[in-house]
Amino acid sequence: MPNSSLLPNAVYAETVSSRFAFGLHSLRFHSTLMASFGFFSGKGIFMKNGAIFDMDGLLFDTEQLYQKYWLEVADEFGVARNPELGKACCGTSGEHMHQVVHSFYPNIDAAAYSDRVVELATKAMERELVAMPGVKEILEFFHQHRISMAVASGSPTYTIEGNLSRTGLRKYFDALIGSEQISNGKPAPDIFLLAAEKIHLPAANCYVFEDGFNGIRAAAAAGCTAVMIPDLLEPTEEIRVLCKGVYPSLIHAMEAIQNGEL
Repeated sequence: MPNSSLLPNAVYAETVSSRFAFGLHSLRFHSTLMASFGFFSGKGIFMKNGAIFDMDGLLFDTEQLYQKYWLEVADEFGVARNPELGKACCGTSGEHMHQVVHSFYPNIDAAAYSDRVVELATKAMERELVAMPGVKEILEFFHQHRISMAVASGSPTYTIEGNLSRTGLRKYFDALIGSEQISNGKPAPDIFLLAAEKIHLPAANCYVFEDGFNGIRAAAAAGCTAVMIPDLLEPTEEIRVLCKGVYPSLIHAMEAIQNGEL
């Protein structure tokens, strides 16, 4: 900065004001870039500011329960068990789920069938609920880096809340988005757009971690960075194209972020 003793007061004041305004503009520009795209951590690693997680099959080992009840409920409704039904319903919710069930069993009440599966699976979760490998590690990693986090699941919000509370994970999340909060379930992008809105970030500044095909499709349609952690289904070529990365566990995904690969 120029020596103030060599400048008239008015010129000096104008110089200081101009430089302050430029600095403020630069700070605002930098803040806008961070909000839109991400930031560089203290170790120089570029990271998104938000992370959105599916729940079933991603945070908790619950998809096996759902697969079991998609089969067993067929007995209650007097129809033949079809092992493909559970796979087709993976990652769906609401009306889309009902449509899938109807395509398999056109002569039953698809909504009632779906509700019964959810009811039985929810009760089972109250007795047996196991976190998937790497869940606590990645949540703590994001927490330490002040990453905003949300759960966006096809399960009802009360189920999400209960599962997270029972396992001591509720404290990590800033928002919970359940199936009743949206009109269109996955593969529509609505749930991830709402989750990003709830954590006050653009969708493009959010990772989405998913295990299901419809979840990956929804994340990509929302403009998020889609990351697949396969559970029951291995990614097809279509799904791989939509993903930024496919990893065997959340620990591997976390390491990819730490290494600047994701």
